[in-house]
Amino acid sequence: MTELNEIDEFGFIVEAIANSQVTIKNIERELICPSCKELFIHPLILPCQHSVCHKCVKELLFLCHEDSFTDACSDTSAPGSPRIKVFSPSAERYERIDRLIRSGSKRNSLNSKFTTLLCPGCRHDIELGERGINGLFRNFTLETIVERYRQAARAATAILCDLCKPPPQESTKSCMDCNANYCNECFKIHHPWGTSKAQHEYVGPTTPFRPKILMCPEHEMERVNMYCELCKRLVCHLCKLGGTHANHKVTTMSTAYKTLKEKLSRGIGYLISKESEVKNQISELEHLIKRTECNGDKAEEEASSNFEKLFNVLEERKAAVLKTISNTKAMKLEKLQNQKEEYQGLLENSGLVGYAQEVLKETDQSCFVQTAKILHVRIQKAAESLKSFRPAALSSFEEFALDVSKEEEILGNVTFSKALDVPEINEERSRIYNKALICWQQRADTLAADTFVLEYRKLGKDDDFAWKEIELSGTSQVISGLEINSAYTFRVRGFRGSACSPYSKVVTFRTPPAPVFSFLFDDKCGYNKEHLVLNNKRDSVESMAGFPLLLGAERIQMGCYMCLDYIIGDTGITKGKYFWAFHVEPYSYLVKVGVASDTKLQEWLQNPRNTSSPRYDQDSGHDSGSEDASFDTSQPFILATIGMRKFFIPKTSNIASDLSNRVLSMTSHIGICLDYDKGSIEFYDADSMKCLYERQIECCGTMYPAFALMGGGGIHLEEPLSLEHVEYPEDI
Repeated sequence: MTELNEIDEFGFIVEAIANSQVTIKNIERELICPSCKELFIHPLILPCQHSVCHKCVKELLFLCHEDSFTDACSDTSAPGSPRIKVFSPSAERYERIDRLIRSGSKRNSLNSKFTTLLCPGCRHDIELGERGINGLFRNFTLETIVERYRQAARAATAILCDLCKPPPQESTKSCMDCNANYCNECFKIHHPWGTSKAQHEYVGPTTPFRPKILMCPEHEMERVNMYCELCKRLVCHLCKLGGTHANHKVTTMSTAYKTLKEKLSRGIGYLISKESEVKNQISELEHLIKRTECNGDKAEEEASSNFEKLFNVLEERKAAVLKTISNTKAMKLEKLQNQKEEYQGLLENSGLVGYAQEVLKETDQSCFVQTAKILHVRIQKAAESLKSFRPAALSSFEEFALDVSKEEEILGNVTFSKALDVPEINEERSRIYNKALICWQQRADTLAADTFVLEYRKLGKDDDFAWKEIELSGTSQVISGLEINSAYTFRVRGFRGSACSPYSKVVTFRTPPAPVFSFLFDDKCGYNKEHLVLNNKRDSVESMAGFPLLLGAERIQMGCYMCLDYIIGDTGITKGKYFWAFHVEPYSYLVKVGVASDTKLQEWLQNPRNTSSPRYDQDSGHDSGSEDASFDTSQPFILATIGMRKFFIPKTSNIASDLSNRVLSMTSHIGICLDYDKGSIEFYDADSMKCLYERQIECCGTMYPAFALMGGGGIHLEEPLSLEHVEYPEDI
């Protein structure tokens, strides 16, 4: 669609809205005055392009004047006196404003006094100029939309004809020249054919009437016919000739109308085209609102629970401390009471002294001696205690004085825990093969999260796919069910109770171009045990020269030639499109990877080969050019060469023959995609899923994954991911 067609289409949208063909709903936010928070009434356009009710502009001017007067008075007050602004009620304020207007000697006395106000929309100080309110344009377009909205809200209330005899009929037209509402009969009577009134402009029934033309506020007898691009406002020709806009760049009204209408149309069209994206963002915001409410409730519960724990600890400690003090108090009182009773016994006629006095009355000498001996000892101890009086217990409880200053300071500083660290997705450990394995970590010196939420979504043309969530407690997750040949973005965030970390950096991975093909190395067909070593799982092979080669090299003076050792997969492909990946050891000297046909492989194994020449293979790495001139269709192998940390693209491909274009750096993982039905093979950087090289091949019989090694080297097949896959740290 051309830009002109788009403008026409979007212009139609604007016209439809203007003609009320589009239902007016969900636009209340645009029709509310930012000052009084009600529907606009006679809105004025401020120099900052925000609209405010006429009465609100007066109020804002008065408040700004009142604030400046208060500030001036406060400058003369004591330095330490507080500045308190007390605003009068709305009705009283309006009365004061009207009284101030009536007290002025001129029509614009209020405006001459107050020329600066604070815009409630952008919160900036706006200078109105010398004319004040009289220099502001009335926003008739907004006023019309507001009235249309009011009519839609009170659709049941009809507008009656102004000229009918009682009872008036429902009006059907409003004349913008007469500023009156008419029913059909009255309109015909007052606008007869053949008269000038027949040319009057009429619209649907309405209550506010606006003038047909806008007049210049600076020159009240001139209509505006130009648009000042510098001031972004309408002006008349006198403003341009000798007014404040004399040196400003202005355009004609028609040009400004066309330009602004095109911009508005394009803006509306762009927003309409992004409707699905906006809906997704609204859904995400609704989800965030629900999560915020849930996390807020959790935070309140956790805070209350933590304080309850502190209260319980304090209560338990309080009970233990009070019990200890009570026990100590009872023990001290008991000791002091006993000591008091002992000392009371030393008084005459009481206690020990009284008892001794009674013993002295004993006349029997033997009985006296028997009792007085023990009593004398007690009397001596009592006499000694009188000489060195010491209370049995101290009245002080200093050892039980509690020092809670540190605890009080700690409790006074009880605050929220520090924010969770942003988790980071480990792109080296994360990979996508038959499934996706996403791993992440947090720094060890930060507050650890209890749970994580992993989010992912498929990337489309408009990025309109919603995020999917997986909640888990570990730091890795296997995701299945991803579409092939697609790009997915992943992000993760941590949670600890109600606290959550920001999202991690979004990372993008591509899925393989075809379903993953699983196989192992075949240890039977063409497998050279002397040069190749398979591991027990048969998913890794290494090439070693071996002891026989050393014995052969001992007898050769001119050098020797090492042939390629081939190995194929144990499972083949007979139809469809499949992908597999593997890792080539960086130290590998020469490795060839590709596919092999079983029918040609049998013929090739039965026919003798001249292995004395390095050119018996169609792509041995020898760059003489003779082997690249033609492709030997009898060869069973379709191979690409990898070696010395490089990936070599054959000359027969569509790539330019320049060596710099044919030699690429070897990637960590190589991928191969075979399309049996279309007869094509593609070689990929399996880390980024970027195609490095593709060519057409002849697929016949069963096609097997094929590999060849010469010299030292190693190949490791990519292990398919399972849902039970567990990633262990490298140091375990």
